[in-house]
Amino acid sequence: MLFLRIIAAIQAISLIAGETFRSWGAGRHWLFVVDDYWISILLLLGAWLVKAPDVRTRALFAAGWGAHAGMLYGSFFGKLVDPSSSNAGNFGMGLLTALIGLAFVTAVLGMVASILLPATPLTAAR
Repeated sequence: MLFLRIIAAIQAISLIAGETFRSWGAGRHWLFVVDDYWISILLLLGAWLVKAPDVRTRALFAAGWGAHAGMLYGSFFGKLVDPSSSNAGNFGMGLLTALIGLAFVTAVLGMVASILLPATPLTAAR
């Protein structure tokens, strides 16, 4: 599970850094920047809290991966289907599409892996 938590942190920090670089001075609306920050914070929080695995922290971790996969799905396929309607910001469209595609595949695999983590016995009621 430690490996998956490290990948989650790398994914979230990469998304925040990439979105910041992409949008800096490029005239993108702030709503399209902040959504990546919130979803990355959700994934980082899940990765941090799942070190003490229980049903809630594992659900949060899987939700963070799922939110990433859902957000990246529209972004990736939107750039494949209609690249002219996308604002690549400070990236070239081809590089941006490849990076988002890699992040999307990672998010889907992370979501599946977080769901398939072996169950841990529940502790007594608190």
